[in-house]
Amino acid sequence: MAETIYDLVLIGGGPAGYTCAIRAAQLGLKVALIEKTDKLGGTCLHWGCIPTKSMLFSAEIWDHLKHAGSYGIDNVEQPRLNWATVIQRKNDITIKHTKGLDFLMKKNKVAVVRGHGRLTGQPADGVWSVEVTDEDKAENRGLDLQAEGYTQQTKTTVQGKRVVLAMGSEARMLPGYQADDTIMTNMQILTLPQMPKSMIVIGSGAVGVEFASVMNSFGAEVTILEALPRIVPVEDEEVSKELARQYKKRGIEINVGVKISTIEKIQEDGAGARVTWTDAQGKEQTKQADKVLIAIGRVPRTYDAGLDNIGLELERGFIKVNEWMETGIPGLYAIGDIVAGLPQLAHVGAMAGIVVASKAAGKYARAVRKDRVPGCTYCDPQIGSVGLTEAQAKEKGYQVKVGKFPFVGNSKATILDAHDGFVKVIADAKYGEILGVHIIGPSATELISECVTAMELEATVEEMMFTIHAHPTLYEALLDGFSSVEGMAINV
Repeated sequence: MAETIYDLVLIGGGPAGYTCAIRAAQLGLKVALIEKTDKLGGTCLHWGCIPTKSMLFSAEIWDHLKHAGSYGIDNVEQPRLNWATVIQRKNDITIKHTKGLDFLMKKNKVAVVRGHGRLTGQPADGVWSVEVTDEDKAENRGLDLQAEGYTQQTKTTVQGKRVVLAMGSEARMLPGYQADDTIMTNMQILTLPQMPKSMIVIGSGAVGVEFASVMNSFGAEVTILEALPRIVPVEDEEVSKELARQYKKRGIEINVGVKISTIEKIQEDGAGARVTWTDAQGKEQTKQADKVLIAIGRVPRTYDAGLDNIGLELERGFIKVNEWMETGIPGLYAIGDIVAGLPQLAHVGAMAGIVVASKAAGKYARAVRKDRVPGCTYCDPQIGSVGLTEAQAKEKGYQVKVGKFPFVGNSKATILDAHDGFVKVIADAKYGEILGVHIIGPSATELISECVTAMELEATVEEMMFTIHAHPTLYEALLDGFSSVEGMAINV
C-alpha cells in the first residue's frame, strides 16, 4: 500500500468523505478512502438521517391509518403496530444503500482501506503519511481478533499528496452520564427491541423533535425538555411557536427554559428513569419515563486522528478552515461535522467534499455559502428553512419586508389533510432580495429546495411572483408566499 502515492487520501467514509472521494475520482484523481468500520456511510446512513427518516415515514403511514375512514378506506379501525418490522425495514434500507456505496467505490476505482487512520506527522517531500491500524475492525464488528488474523499492532501506511479529514461527529452526552438502554442517544434508540410507553426527550433540535414525533405517533407519552426559551431554537421564532402549538395539540408536553438536575435510573423494578429539572420559574419538577433520549447536539471526532502529531490548532475540538476547506497547513483539508462554524448537516459536508475535490483537480469550484444552506427537520409538521430569520435580518440592518402565507389557503394541502403551518418569506424592502424563507407544513423539506435555488440565482421577490407554479401543488404556496411580501397573495 505504501508504494502507492495517492492524489487524495480521505479519513472518514461518511457523506462528506465518500462524496469527496467519488467526485475526485470522477475528475481523474487517484483516491484512497480510509474508514474505520466495516460499513461506509457514517452516522448519516447508519445512525442518523436515513434510519430516522424511515421510522418517520412509518409513523406518517400510521397517522394516516388513524383517519383511514375519512379517506374512503374502511375496516382499518384497529391497526396493530409491528415494531420489529419498523426496525427491520429501517435496517433493510441502510443495508441496501451500504451495498450501493460499496458498488460506487468499485465503479469509481476508489481504494477503500479499512481501519483507523491517524496522521503520523507533517508531510515529507510533499507526501503525507497516514497510519491505519486494525483495532477498530474488531471493535465495530464484534470479531475475534486472533481468529480473524488481526492484532492490535497490525498497521498499514497510506500516502498521499493531500489529506482530507472527514471523521464526522458523535452524540454529545450530559456530563456524568453514559449512554445505555435507558438513557439513550440517537444510536441506542434506533435499536430498541420494543416501543416504549413513555419517553423524556432532552433537547429540541432536529434529533429531539423528530424522535418525539415518531414516538408520539406510535402512542408513547412524550415530554420535551429544552434549556433555551423555545423549541427548535435555530429556526425563525414564528416557526418555533407554530411547532410548539402543533406538538401540544398532538399531546406532546413541552417544557422550555429548564435546567436538568438529575437523571436517576429506577433500580427497584428497572422500569425506566426519573428526571428532575428546574423549570423556567425556578420550581423543581420530576417526571418518570420508560426511556430518556439525550439530544443536545454533537461533538467532533477529532480526538484520535493524529492531529497532535502535526500541531493543528483546534477550536473547541473543531478544525478551522478557509473558504476552500483548507486548514492552516497546506495540503490538509477538513470537511463535514468537524469543521468550525459549518452546520453539522450531511448535505453541507457532501458539498464541502465536492468543493475540495474540484479544487484539488484544478477544476471550477464555488465556496460553500453558509447563508444558503437548507435546514430540514423531518418531524410532523416538517420544517424547511434557508437564509436569515426575521430577527437576524433586522439585526444586520436590513429594511425588512415579510410575507406569510398559510397552508390552509392551498388546495393540495387540504387534499393531503395537512393544512396547518405556513410559508414565511423575509425580503429586503429596497431591492426585493430574498434574505430567507421559513416553511413549516407539508413537504417543507422538499419545498425549501426551490427557495435555495432562487437565492443561489439571486432571484428577486418580483421574479418569483412571475414564476409559474403548477396547480394543484404544494409549490403554489411558495408563489403565494413570495406574493404575500407585496401583499398580493391570491389565495388568502
